[in-house]
Amino acid sequence: MTERKNVVVGITGGIAAYKMADLVSRLSKNGFNVHVVMTEAATRFIAPLTLRTLSNNPVLTDMFEEYSEWKVQHIGVAEAADIIVIAPATANFLAKMRCGLADDLLSTVVLATRAPVLAAPSMNTNMLDNPVTQDNIKALKDRGILFIEPAEGELACGVSGRGRLPDVDIIYQNISDILNSKKDLQGKTVLITAGPTQEDIDPVRFITNRSTGKMGYALAQEAINRGARVLLVSGPTSLAVPVNAEIYRVRSAVEMNEICIELFDQADIVVATAAVADYRPLSYSDQKIKKKDGDLTLKLARNPDILEGLGQRKKHQILIGFAAETSNLIENARVKMQKKNLDYLVANDLTREGAGFGVETNICSLIFRDGTVKNLPQMSKADVARIIFDSLPAGQVAE
Repeated sequence: MTERKNVVVGITGGIAAYKMADLVSRLSKNGFNVHVVMTEAATRFIAPLTLRTLSNNPVLTDMFEEYSEWKVQHIGVAEAADIIVIAPATANFLAKMRCGLADDLLSTVVLATRAPVLAAPSMNTNMLDNPVTQDNIKALKDRGILFIEPAEGELACGVSGRGRLPDVDIIYQNISDILNSKKDLQGKTVLITAGPTQEDIDPVRFITNRSTGKMGYALAQEAINRGARVLLVSGPTSLAVPVNAEIYRVRSAVEMNEICIELFDQADIVVATAAVADYRPLSYSDQKIKKKDGDLTLKLARNPDILEGLGQRKKHQILIGFAAETSNLIENARVKMQKKNLDYLVANDLTREGAGFGVETNICSLIFRDGTVKNLPQMSKADVARIIFDSLPAGQVAE
């Protein structure tokens, strides 16, 4: 018999809180074990008794109330959860999550969990569009919090716009999809390179590029979701490391190359998304180079080609590369795939809006060894990551 999944439904103080009765009822009827955690404000919109009856479990509201099921309540709930759903997620609660505050039971549970957290924002349009709220949402996404986009329509304040709670059907489907995600990488080790490299000129200057690491980190999260052990070799980024990823931080291409060679034999799948500098300064000045009249000339040395080196070492590994191009996308990508002995290559055209560095989306083409090209529309980097792993060579993953 399949073990029941534990869904923690966190309800905050928005008018849409009453809709959670339908969600809790549906989850319970479909075999999920539902634990409801409410903020004090949420209890003003819907009675805990209603949700207790629908979930067949006590509704948790008080940080200091004792329950026989858990020795330490907030830790017990956090550890038992297979997913935590915050719906409605108010602007106030999103701000608390972003800051890591833990001043009530629900915020403490969120801070203590290692389970996926799914937020469904619901608020007035002006509150949603406020730069502070948008910045909080962006920061939480970068840390791996999952979001369902708010719907548009009539709001409680009487205006029409974006900010309505998504339909319960949509929230339920997102929960189901996350909990029933593929585990096709169980027992596999995935090595991922991500971010830029920094090539030092002197103690204060270096050569780098515009990569943020978002694509690589999205791939790491997807591989973890599918059950893989993930070795993440990352250049400098401001992103939060996905929970359960084994992180190896580097700065230069030489450092990244050394770590990749060291880890390569452990890997079943390698996805090289890092934007590695092709060149580094030929010599490093241990003193800051002072400004003088005239131009400064830098001599550059060729960096090791990490992906080509791994291609030469490849035995059982599936090797996937990335190509960022500004012209002749498919032709250049095919040459790179053959030269570096890749199983397939993900190419993106940096001239297209919504693709490449520093944005939340990507527009990619997957090029395979048999000549097949799969063109993808603009989509989130998380969605691109899912398609990349869905496109692994049939049969090789299961070996």
